[in-house]
Amino acid sequence: MLEDLIRTWDGEEVVVGYDEPSGTWMFVCIHSTRLGPAGGGTRMKPYAEPSDALRDAMNLSEAMTLKMAAAGIPFGGGKAVIAVPELPSGDERRRILLRYADLASSLGTTFHTGPDVNTSTSDMDLIAERHPHVYCRSEANGGSGDPGPYTARGVYHGLRASVRHAFGSDRLDDRVVLVQGVGDVGAPLAELVASDGARVLVADVDGDRAAALAVRIGAEVLAPESAIGLECDVYAPCALGGTLNAESIPRLRCRVVAGSANNQLHEREDSDRLRDAGILYAPDFVINAGGVLYAWGTESLRWDLDTVETRLAGIGETLAEIFARADAEGLGTDAAAEQLARARSS
Repeated sequence: MLEDLIRTWDGEEVVVGYDEPSGTWMFVCIHSTRLGPAGGGTRMKPYAEPSDALRDAMNLSEAMTLKMAAAGIPFGGGKAVIAVPELPSGDERRRILLRYADLASSLGTTFHTGPDVNTSTSDMDLIAERHPHVYCRSEANGGSGDPGPYTARGVYHGLRASVRHAFGSDRLDDRVVLVQGVGDVGAPLAELVASDGARVLVADVDGDRAAALAVRIGAEVLAPESAIGLECDVYAPCALGGTLNAESIPRLRCRVVAGSANNQLHEREDSDRLRDAGILYAPDFVINAGGVLYAWGTESLRWDLDTVETRLAGIGETLAEIFARADAEGLGTDAAAEQLARARSS
């Protein structure tokens, strides 16, 4: 199965590692280096099969190619997945991450990485001991720190642009926003829209985390299993991807989907399904580029924070361009976004 996936993939390179003591598979997928070295996060999570982890890394690395191009960052797309039987801690986590760092380092300057699902700035500090091209190390170790709040600010600008296109005004004080997943990005996003007067609904598999945020910002807590079908103006998926599919889209009761999760669409046709359902979709690889703009911008391109803020606001402008193109050409917004990204990378 791994061989079949690699043979039929349109990316440039796949590097595979296996840690026998822990049963951990490691995949680094380089989708494109046309614009520059491949950039993308390092994700750690359990998967049912190694092939599922490889497929995830391939899909995510392609999304990073589009994200870098749409954001105007001179890097290509890559992604790493560390597929663990269960999330490790302590010495075992350190050993696995250093083993992975050696694998990433074998690619030289080709692969630049940062944190992703279940990895943190402290993990980046550790990986950087073996692999020099690591973003979002702790500030104490010379890095830019946690990119989550900047991803959230980019999603906030994109969400408001989406609301403007759907409703004619970007005001949120009469809107209901449902944030599914209130971790490193979802929580600050919920805070931002709440501060604009939106009625905020939150859902998370960690009920205590959702409850604590709800108390802090005056939100309402939903059961995660019921969230996707609840009536709202904006549904903001900020957990794992693949939640928008042929089964779930008919259940949506929203006008806008605008969230930070990667690879929200299960398949390309889901963009058309959303359009046909009258739901405006903000393509994930455009709206969630804030962390890349911050980390790659400050660490590689030497942007100051004012420049970062300008570029974060530009996410909304890019989405407005995508929505106008989709309307004019009768496209799903994901297809229109991909057209824009490929035009910017040519």
